[in-house]
Amino acid sequence: MFCFQCQETASNKGCKFAKGVCGKNADTAELMDLLVYLLKGISIAAESSKIEKVLGRFITESMFMTITNANFSNDRLLKQIKAAFIIRDSLVKSFGIKADAPECVKWFSDKDEELYAKAKEVGVLSTTNEDIRSLRELIVYGMKGISAYAHHAEMLGFESDPIYSFLVKGLAAVTKDLTSDELISLVLETGKIAVETMALLDKANTTTYGNPEITKVNIGVKNNPGILISGHDLKDMEELLEQTKDSGIDVYTHSEMLPANYYPAFKKYSHLAGNYGGSWWHQQQEFESFNGPILMTTNCIVPVKDSYKNRIFTTGAAGYPGVKHIPDRKDGGGKDFSEIIRLAKMSESPKEIEKGEIIGGFAHNQVLALADKVVAAIKSGAIKKFVVMAGCDGRQPGRSYFTEVAEELPKDTIILTAGCAKYRYNKLNLGDIGGIPRVLDAGQCNDCYSLAVIALKLKEVFGAESINDLPIVFDIAWYEQKAVAVLLALLYLGVKDIRLGPTIPGFLSPAVVAVLVKNFGITPIGNARDDINAIIS
Repeated sequence: MFCFQCQETASNKGCKFAKGVCGKNADTAELMDLLVYLLKGISIAAESSKIEKVLGRFITESMFMTITNANFSNDRLLKQIKAAFIIRDSLVKSFGIKADAPECVKWFSDKDEELYAKAKEVGVLSTTNEDIRSLRELIVYGMKGISAYAHHAEMLGFESDPIYSFLVKGLAAVTKDLTSDELISLVLETGKIAVETMALLDKANTTTYGNPEITKVNIGVKNNPGILISGHDLKDMEELLEQTKDSGIDVYTHSEMLPANYYPAFKKYSHLAGNYGGSWWHQQQEFESFNGPILMTTNCIVPVKDSYKNRIFTTGAAGYPGVKHIPDRKDGGGKDFSEIIRLAKMSESPKEIEKGEIIGGFAHNQVLALADKVVAAIKSGAIKKFVVMAGCDGRQPGRSYFTEVAEELPKDTIILTAGCAKYRYNKLNLGDIGGIPRVLDAGQCNDCYSLAVIALKLKEVFGAESINDLPIVFDIAWYEQKAVAVLLALLYLGVKDIRLGPTIPGFLSPAVVAVLVKNFGITPIGNARDDINAIIS
């Protein structure tokens, strides 16, 4: 295997042994490479035709399955690969194939051993030029993030033909002999589509569940047995809450599902008991102490311990060997969570690991409702800076940097956040500025869109020429490919001088890093004190 798509890749260069840092076996990572390879073949076959929604859905689901920490199941990947052959060959039959078409449009096998063998040949190192490889992978990883967000929107009935068409265009383009300049142009187009996709998902979430509201969320436990739901899929959340009504079971959110507590539609469920634990990488300890069943709705699953393997379930794009998978919806119906509910009724109540409350719900609609108060605080000098510290959390000790920055920032700064990066500081007592909390949590990682909307509104209010003229600085944490999509979205919006950490992505070649530094001022995070001084100045 060779994989360097996440922030924790070995030595920041690439995982190339029997198992990746994420815990994924080499053959699993290679099957993901083969699935993406076949998606490229599908896209070449389809790029000159009208993209049907069924094809767009298959691409987004498949790309989502290849995101770090989403799927560890070879069986599910093999099933998706075999479906990809059927779709590709149907497109080839309908639209024909050129004699010089790449192998990804032609190669076929129905034997698992041949699939495993082919999977070893088609990974990222098959592109030998380091800089071209770097730009291609930057685009592919951005498209993986776009696919995840588009998939969530599609679950709520919101789709976009231009997004699906771009994914086909992008997957086909990275197989072509494009120049570095052409690929850089495609990088920025990927950022444009990332903005549009996050806007679509925002519309899907708020149309379906209402605009997030300022909410205090309990982080203690109650006495009833519970179900813990993690990941990002709000449709799964809705159906689980509906199926557990009046059952005597409480539902707790975990990690990126925390922002579900902010939506008005979910507040009618009295058995939504609060949030349990922190970000994804703590789950082995937190799932063990929770006692009840756990539902993983999307990515961010880590290697499962035997102590809770019989009470964790996956659904959607997630999967893990030996873990029960809840099937997708059929014919407009809902998912069946009855097995999880039965198990919960036989479980002990969760073990308490902390007490108190955390506050969130500061998505763009809520912050803009406070616009007069925020603008007045800026004009009076009560608020001097906004620091966007959004993105991903992770295991590396260096991520304590973000806690240190939050603790040491001057009291006249506001932290804007979204994604699981907030768990580095959202339980600290950082106070408020005139009643405005110093940490404004907009929600999940896709809700970085809200932070962009807020910045653009401030730009309008103050008559600034660009976001870069505002008292806003960006100190971003990344881990996986949805964060790559968010980064590309910020670059497309013209945001400059972003600090990125804990490391600059290992998939970026020195030459590509130099281009990003020159054109956008991207720099790696340093030590907390020096960066705070730079932020203040």
